[in-house]
Amino acid sequence: MQDYHLARRAMVESQLRPQAVTDAAVLAAMDSVAREDFVPAEARAFAYFDRSIPLADGGAMMPPAALGRLLSEASPQAGEAALVIGPATGYAAALLSAIGLDVKQAAPGEVPSGKFDLILIEGAIEEFPDSLAAKLAAGGRVATALVDRGVTRLAIGTSVGGAISLRTVADADVAPLAAYQRPRSFTF
Repeated sequence: MQDYHLARRAMVESQLRPQAVTDAAVLAAMDSVAREDFVPAEARAFAYFDRSIPLADGGAMMPPAALGRLLSEASPQAGEAALVIGPATGYAAALLSAIGLDVKQAAPGEVPSGKFDLILIEGAIEEFPDSLAAKLAAGGRVATALVDRGVTRLAIGTSVGGAISLRTVADADVAPLAAYQRPRSFTF
């Protein structure tokens, strides 16, 4: 029988902190929210491994260190409105709720109503759609993984005049989301 509390503590100390996850609220949330409750039953033993967890729908749950780093860089603040897009596991939404954000979830490709201070995309994208950029409140932030020439990097963006400016913060192994791939074209 695995001690999930001990595994969660080890995740915080040996995976998150060394990967520059420094936001105290993010660390506290990741230490208190039981990740094992959000993974498929057959993968519970791997809940705290720092790797993606495959999901039944073909998607994957983001590794803890990558998610923690994104959240830490995004600086979520209690009272903000957040949108979480990705696999419907509920883990990232539970983390943001534990920090005190008002959270809405959506599947990749969906564009819910409302404006958001933070949009978290739980997966790698090739391009950020204009339809989501329009959902950011003034000064709103985006946290995602960006695929650039075959390399996936964690990226934080801000809304400036309705456009998103992304800056990368670290390389990461994050599964891509098909809904946000660039259309393929033939080139020589």
